[in-house]
Amino acid sequence: MKNIFIINGHQKYPFSEGKLNASLTEKAESYLKSNGYIIKKTDMDDDYDVTEEIEKFKWADVVFFQTPLNWMGVSWSFKKYIDEVFSMGMMGEMSDGDGRSKEAPKKNYGLGGKLNGKYMMSVTANAPKEAFNNPEEPFFNGMSEDDLLKPMHLNFKWFGFEPLPTFMAYDVMKNPEIENDFIRFENHLKANF
Repeated sequence: MKNIFIINGHQKYPFSEGKLNASLTEKAESYLKSNGYIIKKTDMDDDYDVTEEIEKFKWADVVFFQTPLNWMGVSWSFKKYIDEVFSMGMMGEMSDGDGRSKEAPKKNYGLGGKLNGKYMMSVTANAPKEAFNNPEEPFFNGMSEDDLLKPMHLNFKWFGFEPLPTFMAYDVMKNPEIENDFIRFENHLKANF
């Protein structure tokens, strides 16, 4: 587990420049490099080549991606990246289509993945921690963080990746606890790498 592909999925907005996501991405890179990991990176602010991105996924033992929670999912630019890279990757490089066969056309949907690494999500959210895992909070109605992020988990499962525990920084705009988030993040990295 030495090759780490880091993705910063933040998209800049006038009210959200991406400093926290950039800081968490930099902290992950610094920690991993100092522990002997080899790093390749992609940032949603940069241009990318789809073929090169597919090669990064194939190369990686672990994909670490940093993203804000935007409207209950990833940013538009990160979603565009997923649509472009993952759609091309499922044509044989990262998966054998959707996993079904002519012999069993109704079975094994989503199980054609050819990769066998791991992935870790690190998410910044304006929602407070108390909004999750609590059936008395009516918006999420008991939903966990990973329940909310299920589409991203399924995207990585499609290609054969296994999850590492998700990290989330909560309430980052209205009630930020950034220094505490950085401590929790470092502990999270230490526990998993």
